[in-house]
Amino acid sequence: MHNDINEDEFDRRLEEIVAFEKMLTDEGALFLKFWFHLSKKKQKNRLNELAEDKKTAWRVTEKDWKNFKIYDKFKKVTERALRETSRNDAPWIVVEGTDHYYRSLTVGRGVLEAVNARLEHLKNPHKKPVVHVPSSPQNRIRVSDTIDLASKLDKKKYQKELEKYQGKINLLLRDPRFTELSAIAVFEGMDAAGKGGAIRRVTGALDARQYKVVPIAAPTEEERAQPYLWRFWRHLPRRNQIAIFDRSWYGRVLVERVEGFCAVADWVRAYSEINDFEEQMARNGIVVVKFWLQISKEEQLRRFKEREKTSFKKYKITAEDWRNRKKMDQYTTAMCDMVDYTSTEIAPWTLIPAEDKYFARIEILKTLCKRIEKAF
Repeated sequence: MHNDINEDEFDRRLEEIVAFEKMLTDEGALFLKFWFHLSKKKQKNRLNELAEDKKTAWRVTEKDWKNFKIYDKFKKVTERALRETSRNDAPWIVVEGTDHYYRSLTVGRGVLEAVNARLEHLKNPHKKPVVHVPSSPQNRIRVSDTIDLASKLDKKKYQKELEKYQGKINLLLRDPRFTELSAIAVFEGMDAAGKGGAIRRVTGALDARQYKVVPIAAPTEEERAQPYLWRFWRHLPRRNQIAIFDRSWYGRVLVERVEGFCAVADWVRAYSEINDFEEQMARNGIVVVKFWLQISKEEQLRRFKEREKTSFKKYKITAEDWRNRKKMDQYTTAMCDMVDYTSTEIAPWTLIPAEDKYFARIEILKTLCKRIEKAF
């Protein structure tokens, strides 16, 4: 309305709003949207009445009169916005706003009818729609098979490279240009692949005031009562900060999919919801860097047994780790689908051969430096 954005940007933002509301309704939210309408004549009368009464004059500002002067444009823009964003699961209810008794009663009735309709639906739910599950061709080249697990780095070179890239990432986050950005590093991977050790090599190079590590476990009761992305939204870093996620929102298409913790429809739609989420972050100056750490079955078994034998590592191995190992093929399929559907140009996956921990740690630091430099 004020020409701050062009038509293309307007359309893009409307699409984002529709996608956001669909995600919330898919999560079970009951959406009610009310638009209070006044004709141009009625609005002018209302503004004059308020301005002339000493008790209410403070309600009318210079900005209100400026907006009134472009009423026709305002109406045109809002009519289009309402038309494009009124959907069956989140419709707009237009309320005539002249009479305050009428508008209050209309809204009250609208809320009551919508809540009653939802409760009735819960008593007699309709047949659930058939969900299209993305299929994986039998002859598909799996991304997990393209990772060169033989990649290695000797200890002497590792120590030299570690000092180099830890210093580099420290300087990058102190660069004045980073004050206009923020970063997120997502760590996913097989159990015992070395995520914790890699994270420590990153944080060891940073000012403690500039980063936070967000460990993700099973959701709490509070988190279960919210849309599933909610618990990640609230940990997004502010400008000039980096957030490191030890596990992440990808749990919906990995562990929740494999273990059956969510319905098929939930993890199928999660791919597009995650892509939308990461696009919003990128558009708002967040550099999103995603790592998958891969090891072989044999190496994982060796590390599991080593943890069981080492007193200060025993806490790292649980019965759940052994259960997950039995489903490794299912997790690998889920991981390949995840990379296929969510590796985008703005937030690509970096697949890290983690058989050799030295090699993995340096590749992670290198990639972080490269992605942040590219954003400058």
